[in-house]
Amino acid sequence: MEFPYMEAVVGFMILMYTFETYLDLRQHTALKLPTLPKTLEGVISQEKFEKSRAYSLDKSHFHFVHEFVTIVMDSAILFFGVLPWFWKKSGEFVVFVGLNAENEILHTLAFLAGVMIWSQVTDLPFSLYSTFVIESRHGFNKQTIWLFFRDMIKGILLSILLGPPIVSAIIIIVQKGGPYLAIYLWAFMFTLSLVMMTLYPILIAPLFNKFTPLPSGDLREKIEKLASSLNFPLKKLFVVDGSTRSSHSNAYMYGFFKNKRIVLYDTLIQQCKNDEEIVAVIAHELGHWKLNHTMYSFIAIQILTLLQFGGYTLVRNSSDLFRSFGFNTQPVLIGLILFQHTVIPLQHLVSFALNLVSRSFEFQADAFAQKLGYSAPLRAGLVKLQEENLSAMNTDPWYSAYHYSHPPLVERLAALDLADKKEE
Repeated sequence: MEFPYMEAVVGFMILMYTFETYLDLRQHTALKLPTLPKTLEGVISQEKFEKSRAYSLDKSHFHFVHEFVTIVMDSAILFFGVLPWFWKKSGEFVVFVGLNAENEILHTLAFLAGVMIWSQVTDLPFSLYSTFVIESRHGFNKQTIWLFFRDMIKGILLSILLGPPIVSAIIIIVQKGGPYLAIYLWAFMFTLSLVMMTLYPILIAPLFNKFTPLPSGDLREKIEKLASSLNFPLKKLFVVDGSTRSSHSNAYMYGFFKNKRIVLYDTLIQQCKNDEEIVAVIAHELGHWKLNHTMYSFIAIQILTLLQFGGYTLVRNSSDLFRSFGFNTQPVLIGLILFQHTVIPLQHLVSFALNLVSRSFEFQADAFAQKLGYSAPLRAGLVKLQEENLSAMNTDPWYSAYHYSHPPLVERLAALDLADKKEE
């Protein structure tokens, strides 16, 4: 008797949807609380709290609808055999345009083209509502409908340009990989990730945003002095025009070895009261670098990727797996998709573990900035970011433990207070 893979996958998807909806309801209840957490009383203004509460509740209502539609569609696609039907139709399309449907690469690219069209069409109403109703209602959206669709078209064109060679390479590797298939697949993805990490900020990101050097002045001097004191190999310091799309703010760094860059959102510069708050936020980011958090995370992802490909090699020739989902053949891409579905339980556990580690890293980076003497401006900067982004002030502990990669503001401020008291 064959194992009912498809029924098990759909069952687990519905089970996880039920569990996560329960957590969402707990969070929704927390968001409805009419008062600030005691830790934030006198720190966050009542006006900002009310705006944050309204924004968070709007997003929460939208999330319930989006997740319900998503689980219904995803379950129906698997349960009613839409994937094998769509694979068959994509093969017929390849024949219709005069190409060879026996060529798995052509067949796969036709299948992916259809999937991309389907995902764009089904996701578009949610993206439009999120951007032009919710984000606009609360003062965050700054982009026009033209800019929205221009970005979407650029994303599609990039997928058309980059997708075929990557997919083709994966299919060829699987077809010719032999006993070392998992290692070959991992090596390819490792190389691809390095190439994309190198090219993305140089060639792709500028297609969507404008990056300009941070002008000379006190802020630039303070950041460069901080970077120099930590031996951080800062090569370039940019400001990105995030305000053309949203008033949300952030800062990040990227680059390999001795070629590091720091990027500040123009909204961050506009929102912070003084340079010290911005420098404190950068000190936190530099803490991630100094404590090797980025390297540890990268290594962890590589290990997980290798293990995932190893698992795939164990089931890629399982005719039972393919038949359970309605396939009579065993295409490479379909095998990868089905494998991803069968390891969903493990993926949830891994995601939860990675969030735990990430929150630990955030506390460590805060402590790093605190030891550099930035405790007060970091507190002010974190509060400012929370206020200006209208982030949720009240959070359910179960919800945040499961979903958050960053600790809630209340916990971060409490940790900074404790570190300050220890130094007194």
